[in-house]
Amino acid sequence: MISVEEAQARVVAGVSALPAETVSLTDAAGRVLAAPLTARRTQPPFAASAMDGYAVRAADIGQVPVTLTQVGAVQAGGFYQPNLQAGQCVRIFTGAPLPAGADTVVIQEDTEATGDQILIKEAEAEGRHVRAAGLDFGAGDQRLSAGTFLSPRQLALAAAMDYPWLAVVRRPRVAILATGDEIVFPGEPIAASQIVASTSTALAGFVRAHGGEPVLLGVAHDTVESLREAAAAARDADILVTIGGASVGEHDLVQTALKQDGLEVDFWKIAMRPGKPLMVGTLGASQVLGLPGNPVSSLVCAVLFLRPLLFALQGRAGGIPQPRLLAAGGDLGSNGARQDYMRGRLDAEGRVVPFSRQDSSMLTALAESDALIVRPPNAPALAANDPVPALLLDGLL
Repeated sequence: MISVEEAQARVVAGVSALPAETVSLTDAAGRVLAAPLTARRTQPPFAASAMDGYAVRAADIGQVPVTLTQVGAVQAGGFYQPNLQAGQCVRIFTGAPLPAGADTVVIQEDTEATGDQILIKEAEAEGRHVRAAGLDFGAGDQRLSAGTFLSPRQLALAAAMDYPWLAVVRRPRVAILATGDEIVFPGEPIAASQIVASTSTALAGFVRAHGGEPVLLGVAHDTVESLREAAAAARDADILVTIGGASVGEHDLVQTALKQDGLEVDFWKIAMRPGKPLMVGTLGASQVLGLPGNPVSSLVCAVLFLRPLLFALQGRAGGIPQPRLLAAGGDLGSNGARQDYMRGRLDAEGRVVPFSRQDSSMLTALAESDALIVRPPNAPALAANDPVPALLLDGLL
């Protein structure tokens, strides 16, 4: 068995970003930039007012109170063309260009208007309430790099930089194949010896949430022929994920079946709990992850191994989730030789409390979990309130 850290490194070793495609700005949410973006314009393109008030010359308001003559008005989208002269001011609104000759804005609350005579009651330093041209960025400035995940914040910046189209990394195509005669999908006829499949649906959502396109291949029976036939539909996939059957028992046929079509196995046992029988390899141009059959084991492995692979195929950094230290919400016993990922929830004090039962088939505890408590191999016992590493599941699962 190899360590979790070695397994994560080997999963992404040699994996590079998929080719780029061009999409509209509005379709780029949740995608990853394939090329850096340099601004196509300066923002703001002119000195602009940051407040409603009066554009003035700072030299005219050094001594207050002082009365200036209003010679015009300008709102966002307009211009006041003449140069502002000594003793003059212009009514101005937020976002409007500063008139030539003006260098300061006095907010309207600090003024009093009588016709075109404007009493300035408070002095302001030069440049006050003015957004200088290029305050945000200048034409030619690089503000977004390749590998950037495009959240609404980054999309707003790309739009301001004047990009209607973006080159983004193609979404990884992920084929998901459940295996086992005991599995049926929700709503299908079910025998007394069968169970309802849950992992395929969960993994499809997981893939979408992490930038991929899931393709559900259904359920393969526990025969070599059925497995080979089902997996053949994944030839164009970037990742083939199998669920169950990847170990070496009499009915664990995934390796046997797929090796007939060229599967090359890198490793298939990891010193972790849950999720020891994880198979990693390649089949043609596809990466292969053989996940455990138990749903909790499968989803924990998705967090630890499928997520880094999806990130690597998108050229996106940070795929390997990093734990943070939290206070233990109770005593924890010493750990054995395998790294343990215990389901837990946060209490009112922000401490992480493990569930009393950690069976890898129990989805209720996983659904109610806030974190996975990470217990390294041979970790000593911990007392309540001792720091313990934990993976917060918000954003991961």
